[in-house]
Amino acid sequence: MIFPLSLRMSRLLLLGLLSLGLATVGHAAAPAPELDWLELMPPEDQQALENMPDITHQTPEGQGFSDQRQLQQVKGLPEVMYSAKTVAALNGQRVRLGGYPVPLETDAKGRVTQLFLVPYPGACVHVPPPPPNQIVLVRYAKGIELDDIYTPLWVEGPLSVQSTRNALADAAYSLNASDIRPIGEEGF
Repeated sequence: MIFPLSLRMSRLLLLGLLSLGLATVGHAAAPAPELDWLELMPPEDQQALENMPDITHQTPEGQGFSDQRQLQQVKGLPEVMYSAKTVAALNGQRVRLGGYPVPLETDAKGRVTQLFLVPYPGACVHVPPPPPNQIVLVRYAKGIELDDIYTPLWVEGPLSVQSTRNALADAAYSLNASDIRPIGEEGF
């Protein structure tokens, strides 16, 4: 009689484990909270941005290129356009941020493994770059095929307050992406 009881207990235990496993399969991890670009700026920078006069971009050469055809922060803009002030409370938080890619590095298969994520299309390419606290250096070991830099992306992962200098621009944040997908793609 002991054997059938053990067998029955084993079956109940197995059934319980299977039902627990099936219950969790349908519930993927919740997406990271969505972060707005303005949340990357401290309140004093947000206020300065709201009070900033309009900036015109006559030509890329006249407003954003150095003699070596590399972008630079143009002199004479309001101070908020050079700000690297960050929000320390965001350091280490898992976030989801939507923006536009500026590819920096690719792997042997041509997939982008490092990029700047910026809040508007063409930033760092055709116009002066945004302030450093509006640029995020993204590292993505898996790489992503990018056919068009004007396609907005969702980037998810832990955000770090970490400044990076590059020939294109300076970034005040970095993010090691766990996932990158075009905005509008299912499953994100």
